[in-house]
Amino acid sequence: MAQLHTEASTASAAPDESLQVVPRRHPWRWAASTVIVVLAAQLLVSAVTNPRFQWSTVRQYLTSESVLRGLLMTLELTALAMVIGIVGGTVLAVMRLSPNRLLARTASVYIWFFRGTPVLVQLLFWNFLQAVYPQVSLSVPFGPDLVSIQANSIITPFVAALLGLGLNEAAYMAEIIRSGILSVDPGQEEAAHALGMRRPLLLRRIVLPQAMRVIVPPTGNEVIGMLKASSMASVVAMQELLYSVQIIYSRTYQTIPLLMVASLWYLLVTSILSVLQHYIETYFSRGRGSSPQRRSLAAALVSGLRIRQSNRRNGA
Repeated sequence: MAQLHTEASTASAAPDESLQVVPRRHPWRWAASTVIVVLAAQLLVSAVTNPRFQWSTVRQYLTSESVLRGLLMTLELTALAMVIGIVGGTVLAVMRLSPNRLLARTASVYIWFFRGTPVLVQLLFWNFLQAVYPQVSLSVPFGPDLVSIQANSIITPFVAALLGLGLNEAAYMAEIIRSGILSVDPGQEEAAHALGMRRPLLLRRIVLPQAMRVIVPPTGNEVIGMLKASSMASVVAMQELLYSVQIIYSRTYQTIPLLMVASLWYLLVTSILSVLQHYIETYFSRGRGSSPQRRSLAAALVSGLRIRQSNRRNGA
């Protein structure tokens, strides 16, 4: 009887091969996809066949010397502003996490001020700094001036744009880096302190390498945002990409084709940056999800799910 009971339970637990699994149908997904494809095709055909876009003019100016020179200036401004933002943000993040209240409050005030005022206002402020400080001096504190230089010779449109974008970016990068530092297990810091490791070495060797996994994705977004924000430098007459096409269409009155030229270059560069961001994120996320502990946890979950399904079939 025991043997017959065992065979019966085994037969009931065996899957019925005559049953077929039919996937659930989603007609509304197909309907939505069809609508999107039709609208996208209609928009593409309209853009290609509309003579007012003047695609011949777009091809003419896409690789013109003045546009390429403006593109190079945009890339240079983006890179230097991000260097200032990352370095300054790292310093501000460390200051804000410092046990020294003066350093922490100073960093907090800086972040509050630069995040609380529009970046366009900051660009204009740096451009007109000579109205407040006609001369930039290096002097002894509360003493005579050692070196004095005219502000107009230092604060050029490029420097004004670089200071406005870079210092503003440092405030945002400070919060990104601070969140990355806080994501590291504090027990590792305690262990490092117990071994006699000083705070600068602790940050450089233990905390920051682990925080990069959290810091890199939003930093990549900030780089792409900085590339587009560099177009605001046109208000201080810096000849970046947007200002270059503005000069051309103010002379030729071909506004739409020249704006299309700038848009195509912005799209191309942001696409390249997005691909680079993907590979950098993959590099800093390597090993995540493939550790032995995670694999054993996943295997245990799958095993438990199978046992639960078997119990349901047996009526347990």
